[in-house]
Amino acid sequence: MKILLAEDTADLNKVLCAVLAHEGHDVTPTFDGEEALAQIESQGFDCLVLDIMMPKKDGIQVLREVRAKNILTPVLMLTAKSEIDDRVAGLDAGADDYLTKPFAMKELLARVRALTRRKTEYATNDLSFHDIQLHAQTFELTSENSVRLSVKEFELMQLLILHPDRPLSCDYIIENIWSREPDASSDTVFLYISYLRRKLKAIASTSHIEGDSESGFFLRKTE
Repeated sequence: MKILLAEDTADLNKVLCAVLAHEGHDVTPTFDGEEALAQIESQGFDCLVLDIMMPKKDGIQVLREVRAKNILTPVLMLTAKSEIDDRVAGLDAGADDYLTKPFAMKELLARVRALTRRKTEYATNDLSFHDIQLHAQTFELTSENSVRLSVKEFELMQLLILHPDRPLSCDYIIENIWSREPDASSDTVFLYISYLRRKLKAIASTSHIEGDSESGFFLRKTE
């Protein structure tokens, strides 16, 4: 899973990254709220681990802005306080779970596993379109370069590759990818389309995603 970790204490950040990476997760470390938000807006993640007490923007502020942008990624809040007000504030802002410091690493991993459970009916074979390949085992998208996708990015790219040159409506995409998330909307779809468009540029592909929220989205080879 692709995980964003926002924790301003350098030593703890390093330890948590090591523990999560040891479990096979791809971890992006950040050290303040603004840095975390910039990363969240630029790429998809499967889980956000946000410390409440951070410089520039605290975890609650980041969470509120994330949810205001209709980003539905599961969020685990970390707090050094045990007061119920912090828990309520985080849950009210849209957090999925919270963990009070100090905590056992096994508990952190268990919470992350619970939040990142996803459907498992992915295509078992690698898929390709024009100059790109989508690898089912590693969730990597490759062309001249390679990037690793989050689960939702993978599901969306998989859907686009399986229906080449056929515009897929936002409703169809939501039904196939976000059917269990009632807050998903066309804004959610457009956000992840934006992520994938950046990833296609990053791997120097000549394929691109055409369309918009009204006409639908589809993969096309650049002429």
